[in-house]
Amino acid sequence: MSKLITFEEALTQASSYTNKHLLLGNGFSIAYRYDIFTYGSLLEEADFSALPELRRVFDAMGTVDFEEVIRALQSSGTILEQYGSSKTLVDKLKLDSEELKTILVQTIAGKHPEAPFDVSEDQYEKVRKFLANFIGEATKGNVYTLNYDLLLYWAVMHDENNESKKKYTPLFKNDGFGKEEGNESADYVVWHGETSAHGQRIHYLHGALHLFDAGKELKKFTWINTGKRLIEQARSAMDKNMFPLFVAEGTSDQKLEKIKHSGFLYHSYKSFSTNLDNSKSCLFVYGHSLATNDFHILTKIAHGKIPHLFISIYGDIDSDENCEIVKSANALVEARKNLRETYPLEVVYYDASTANVWA
Repeated sequence: MSKLITFEEALTQASSYTNKHLLLGNGFSIAYRYDIFTYGSLLEEADFSALPELRRVFDAMGTVDFEEVIRALQSSGTILEQYGSSKTLVDKLKLDSEELKTILVQTIAGKHPEAPFDVSEDQYEKVRKFLANFIGEATKGNVYTLNYDLLLYWAVMHDENNESKKKYTPLFKNDGFGKEEGNESADYVVWHGETSAHGQRIHYLHGALHLFDAGKELKKFTWINTGKRLIEQARSAMDKNMFPLFVAEGTSDQKLEKIKHSGFLYHSYKSFSTNLDNSKSCLFVYGHSLATNDFHILTKIAHGKIPHLFISIYGDIDSDENCEIVKSANALVEARKNLRETYPLEVVYYDASTANVWA
């Protein structure tokens, strides 16, 4: 049986480390609104009217996980191809896997809170206090998120209540984007590239709804430049067949392949790897199940030098779901022993509810 401590106790244990880094999973968004950001609710809201057979695949597989179905469609196409199945069927399966990614993006945008003011002022202050442990004024850590939604962006940018002029817990907000030289009046900002992103401390490892690949540059939609809500801009872009930079591949290997083909994503991926290869740093994980479809991220923990890994647990640590998390964490510990025996890894579990994320 693993011991569960509070978030504050975990911070105390981590106080000797020069840098504390944070990895966010979907639990960060679920903590804000369970009914919006769980895979089950996304499936209920998704529009399969044009491809009803795709919806039936979820039922046939007994899952609500979009990534699991995407992975199954891609694998089925590859296997059937080896058995000499008709090219039409093989192409259909592969095409449907791409269509399902589109449905997932559109569904997230459709269910997403409309505007930053949908989050209460108390929630903003709570989440900023949580984030300040990693990207606050007195810290040198980084925040890495696997989520696609805008909640982290909203929280970081919410510096002041315009009506009361109330100031909030200060945070570093550098995500590598800024005005394009010679095009300062544009209604978007661009990623400044790896050579100019040394100060970047917020990283979207799998992309996000407000990041759009425009070929020669990566654009970030902003509210301040247009006066339009980000979610409206994202939906408008998708109506024009422009889609966000979004990693929704089925397997870890496929995700990594897409990451390597994006300068922005690969820069963040290398940043994560580099920071975990530092024995004077530690990593906090909040809201992630350590599932194998993110092995390309988790393996960096096993290959790194960080001595401590702090993992959030929601509810009973002995539940079936949490036992799987502990099992995966133990596998990382064993992998570290085999890979870097002189840098042992210790895992500490903290109660997610005591972190008071989103109050």
